[in-house]
Amino acid sequence: MFMQSELKYVDGGVTAAPGFLAAGVHCGIRKNSQKRDLALIVADRDCAATAVYTTNKVKAAPIWLTMRHLVNGRARAILANSGNANACAPGGAIAAETTVTAAAAACGLRTEDFIVNSTGVIGQPLPMEKMINAMPALAQSLSRDCLPAAEAIMTTDTFPKMAAVQFTLGGKTVTLGGMAKGSGMIHPNMATMLAFLTTDCAITPALLQEALRASANRTYNRVSVDGDTSTNDMTAILASGAADNPIITEKSADYEIFLGALNAVNLKLAKDIAKDGEGATKLLICRVSGAGCETDAVLLAKAVISSSLTKAALFGADANWGRVLCALGYSGADFDPAQTDIAFSSAVGRIRVCANGAGLAFDEAIAKQVLAEKEVTIAVTQHEGDATAEAYGCDLTYDYVKINGDYRT
Repeated sequence: MFMQSELKYVDGGVTAAPGFLAAGVHCGIRKNSQKRDLALIVADRDCAATAVYTTNKVKAAPIWLTMRHLVNGRARAILANSGNANACAPGGAIAAETTVTAAAAACGLRTEDFIVNSTGVIGQPLPMEKMINAMPALAQSLSRDCLPAAEAIMTTDTFPKMAAVQFTLGGKTVTLGGMAKGSGMIHPNMATMLAFLTTDCAITPALLQEALRASANRTYNRVSVDGDTSTNDMTAILASGAADNPIITEKSADYEIFLGALNAVNLKLAKDIAKDGEGATKLLICRVSGAGCETDAVLLAKAVISSSLTKAALFGADANWGRVLCALGYSGADFDPAQTDIAFSSAVGRIRVCANGAGLAFDEAIAKQVLAEKEVTIAVTQHEGDATAEAYGCDLTYDYVKINGDYRT
C-alpha cells in the first residue's frame, strides 16, 4: 500500500528527473515580447510514452498528430506553444507537422519522436515561420531550468505550475516531475489544460498508460473552473527508465508506489489549476464522504464545484448551503437528501450549516470569516456507505467575465 510519507517533494518540475532538459523562448506568437510562447522538453534517450486527451469531439490538429506518433508507445520530446491553439485553423495539420519537423531537425531527432500541443486562441492560422525561425535558439537553450518552459505554455495563467517528487523502487531512487497550464475553459473530462510529465522510472508503455489514465481520473478530471472543455486538452508523460529500477510490467507493489507518486504530482498541479482559475480569489475543495459508492461520491463532488451559484456565493463569502444541496440534487448520483450533512471549513475554522438535509442555526459572522480564506473546503457527509471523493474548483468573480470578454485582443 502506498504511503504518502514515502514521497519526498523536490524542486525541478519537468526537469527534476536526470536526463531531461527543457527550454522556453518568445518566438512572436504572443504580442507581448516579454511573454515566452514556445516550449521544448527533450530526453537524452528513447522513452516509454503515453497521453490522455480532451473528450471534446472538436480536437486540435496537434492532438491528432500526437495520437499518431504515440501508436508505438514511444517518444523522446515534447513541443508546445501558447498564444495559438492551432484548432479549427486553416492548414492546421500541415502547420503542426511542419513545426515539429523543424523542432526535430534542431534537436537532431526524428519527427515521430515528438509529442506536440498548442494552446491559445482557436481558429487562427499558426504562425509557422515565427516558430520555425525560433527552433535553433530554442534547442540551444535547453537546460535543467524548468521555469522558462513552464512559463512558455501559460495563457491567462497568473503563475507557472510545477511539481516533482522522489521515491524508491527496488532500491533505486526514482524521480517524477511535471508542469501544467490551465486557468480558464476548465471542466472535468479532461479539464481545459496541458500537463507534461517526465520520469526516469522503468515501466512498460501499457502500464504507463493505465497509470496515467487512472491518475488523470482522480486529479485533472475532478477540476472545474467554468464548465467549458477545450479542443486542446492533453496530459502526456515520458518515462526514460534511466533510474534502472526493475521494470514495472504488472500491477505489483512497485506499480502502486509509482501510481501514488504520479497522483501526488498530478494532484498538486490540478489544485494549482483550480486555484488559478480566471479571476479566482480562492480554491474550493468539495470533499464527499459516506457515499454509497465512489461513482456517486465523484458525481456529487463535481456537481458542487461546478455550480455557478455555489461558486458565486463563495466569492461573496456567503454560506448559502442551499446552493450546495441543490447541486447535489441534480448531480445524477443516487443519494438521500435527508441523510446529508454540509459544513464549510478553512484555515480559521469549521462551521456546520446543514444536518440531515435541514438547515442548522449558525453564526453568519463566523461563517463569513471561514469563507473569506484563500482555500475553502465544502464538506458533504452522507450516511449511506464509506465511499469518498474530492473535486477542485474556484469561486466565480467579476474578473472572470472581464478576462473572457476580451480574450482574443
